[in-house]
Amino acid sequence: MSIAAGATGLAYHFPELLRQPWPRDILWVELVRLAAIVCGIFLLRGREWARWLALAWMAYHVVLSAFHEAPGLVLHSLFLAAIGWVLLRPAATRYFRGHP
Repeated sequence: MSIAAGATGLAYHFPELLRQPWPRDILWVELVRLAAIVCGIFLLRGREWARWLALAWMAYHVVLSAFHEAPGLVLHSLFLAAIGWVLLRPAATRYFRGHP
């Protein structure tokens, strides 16, 4: 999921990156999208640090959403809860601890 979300967001914001002379804000957005892609790849490879990066990535979106309209905050909070539930279950812990 984070690979798809990161790739979609990266493609969506990329034209903005090219239009601005020094797109600092868009650059940060693109770096967050790249982090999501890297996170997704390493989640599939079973890396422990990637699940914590995924949770931090989603928590960042919850905090960011707090400064916008309520539906975004609710949606991101639900996504964080769902991702947390999936990544912190005992079966997931065994999966991530099984890879060196």
